[in-house]
Amino acid sequence: MQLTTSSEILQNIGSTPFLIACLAAMCVGMAKGGVPTVGMLAVPVISLAVSPIKGAAILLPIFILTDMVSVWLYRRSFSKPNLKILIPAGLMGVVVGWATASLISDQVVSILIGSLGIAFCCYTWFGKTYLMTPKQPTFGRGILWGGLAGFTSFISHAGSPPYQIYVIPQRLEKLTFVGTTAVVFAAINLAKVIPYANLRPYSPEDLTLALWLIPTALAGTFLGVFLIKRLADAWFSRLIQVGLLLVSIKLILQAV
Repeated sequence: MQLTTSSEILQNIGSTPFLIACLAAMCVGMAKGGVPTVGMLAVPVISLAVSPIKGAAILLPIFILTDMVSVWLYRRSFSKPNLKILIPAGLMGVVVGWATASLISDQVVSILIGSLGIAFCCYTWFGKTYLMTPKQPTFGRGILWGGLAGFTSFISHAGSPPYQIYVIPQRLEKLTFVGTTAVVFAAINLAKVIPYANLRPYSPEDLTLALWLIPTALAGTFLGVFLIKRLADAWFSRLIQVGLLLVSIKLILQAV
């Protein structure tokens, strides 16, 4: 499919590129509703219609709005010890991403994060002793993986694998996991506004297209809430791990 611009999509509401953009927005919303890793598919999906850089910029306002809904929905379910470590680490990662945006290619980041995600899944499934006892939040690991989550989120909205590598071994209760994720990435995405506006200036058409996609994203958020409350904890854990593996493979294939 030939890539288009925001202006061309707005001139053809209901066209295939517009429907692709809606699907990407739905992925964002479902992820913010609690369905793990789905949000990482948003940039690859919208990249079928527009350039990846433009797609990431268009999706950022949608991420922020659905973050607000997600934080409100899970406002009583989060891990304070993790937030104290991961939010500062994630913000530092955003700053590093901003400072190095012109030096590091998306391909290198995708291969690195995809490889880490696959390695973690293999270790989880074949090295059972590692996850036998729930791990506790630790400052050193939290700064490392939280910073990497902020960095990769800045580059391509792909902060889930580093975040999950740190959090999954803690075996948090399902809603606590979702709520912690919501708050951490709400802070990270909000911190990306000024850098994105500086590096990837928005046109009126970009903002208008984002506005058109918001209803679909909000519908996806509440669909995600509906699904996550009906998933058993065991299936939830499996879904996270399988989703992480699939997204990691997708990142590597997309890069090469």
